[in-house]
Amino acid sequence: MNIAITIIIAAAAAAGGFAAASTFLRKRILKRSIKLLRDAEAEAEILKKDKMLQAKEKYLQLKSEHENNVQEQNRIAAERDNRLKQRETVVSQRFEELKRKEKEVQTLRDNLSTQMEVLNKKQTDIEKAHKQQIERLEVIAGLSAEQARQQLIESLTAEAKTEAMAHIKDIVEEARMSANNEARKIIIETIQRTATEQAIENSVSVFNIESDEIKGRIIGREGRNIRALEAATGIEIIVDDTPEAIILSGFDPVRREIARLSLHKLVTDGRIHPARIEEVVAKTKKQIDQEIIEIGKKTCIDLGIHNLHHELMRMIGRMKYRSSYGQNLLQHSREVANLCATMAAELGLNPKLAKRAGLLHDIGKVPDSEPELPHALIGMKLAEKYKEHPEVCNAIGAHHDEIEMESLLAPIVQACDAISGARPGARREVVEAYINRLKELEAIAMNYPGVVKTYAIQAGRELRVIVGADKISDDEAGQLSYDLSKKIQEEMTYPGQIKITVIRETRAVAYAK
Repeated sequence: MNIAITIIIAAAAAAGGFAAASTFLRKRILKRSIKLLRDAEAEAEILKKDKMLQAKEKYLQLKSEHENNVQEQNRIAAERDNRLKQRETVVSQRFEELKRKEKEVQTLRDNLSTQMEVLNKKQTDIEKAHKQQIERLEVIAGLSAEQARQQLIESLTAEAKTEAMAHIKDIVEEARMSANNEARKIIIETIQRTATEQAIENSVSVFNIESDEIKGRIIGREGRNIRALEAATGIEIIVDDTPEAIILSGFDPVRREIARLSLHKLVTDGRIHPARIEEVVAKTKKQIDQEIIEIGKKTCIDLGIHNLHHELMRMIGRMKYRSSYGQNLLQHSREVANLCATMAAELGLNPKLAKRAGLLHDIGKVPDSEPELPHALIGMKLAEKYKEHPEVCNAIGAHHDEIEMESLLAPIVQACDAISGARPGARREVVEAYINRLKELEAIAMNYPGVVKTYAIQAGRELRVIVGADKISDDEAGQLSYDLSKKIQEEMTYPGQIKITVIRETRAVAYAK
């Protein structure tokens, strides 16, 4: 609007009619201003009313909220007052109850005091009467109270000792019976839970070849190859008429294994001459030494034995190539270790320590030093040298009673060693001695009257005796088995034990025609 007025004034001035234009414009501006003023006043009034309404609504809202809050606080205050009043009532009741109980307690105290005075008076009277009775008894018996008490104590002591000795004897007998039964149960369960293969070692090894032509190459010109092989390995090599086989003879299983592997490598390679033989034997020795260490480590891992000295571990590996009465030493030691762990667990002892002692109990058979000492003492010295537990050392040294047993591990190792060695087939005997022992066993039973047949079975560990039913009664059969067991114990030497079974039967035969 101002811009339009300005434009009009400029146009009027330019036209030369500025005065007339000015009057006209003043009127127009005045009218326009009055109109604008009225419009502004109307809008202001409307805005004023709106604001007043909004303020009034806000006031009413706040007032309502305030009233609600005041009512809520009044309600909460009223509830608190009610709870306080209830608590005051409860406290008042309890206070009254306590007052009543205090009065009752005071009454009881008064009654007790009265009763105590009466009791004290009665006790005094009783003591006076007791003294008078004692004085009268002393006058009648002619003994003082102290002398009578001493005689009574001596009499009761003697009687108690007699009864105690009889009771102790019964307890000892019962304990011995139960201990024997418990020991048998533990040993049987241990044997049943530990099952291992039995291996028989020989003093010879057989090396199989594809054809007999190779025998000539092994012997060499004028026998130089076989002499070089025997000198390098220390094993006697027997080349005879046995088809497609060469026998390696020697009592050291490690040397036999070195000779067998060396022969296998030489035959496979085809180059057989003294220099090559020495080279192959040297390499095989290193291979066997490494294998021995690996066997020792694997054995310890399989049995769960840790922190074992590396030299003892190497000796355990050498056990694989040792034998005792034909029983492989490593297999025997592993079996004894498992038996010891099972038995120790049954008895509540440390199974890991028992397994360690069982594995190392024959370690003294491996080294060749100090052959004049028993292997148990050698093993104990080795265990002590390599800082084994004192109980393990004692169990190793005492398992053949060379030293005194100092812990429960020692008899466990001794028993498990006997169990492992006494298994049927565990140890080898000379065939002739074995057969003679069986014949002698049967012959002893045949010498008794009434015996019809005898059979030695279970590798000589059981003797079955068949008797005539018309010659021997049932009672006599029992006596015969007892007599046979005593005579076999006195006259024969055998591993383990022998079971004697006497069989008596009556047969009735009839024919239907």
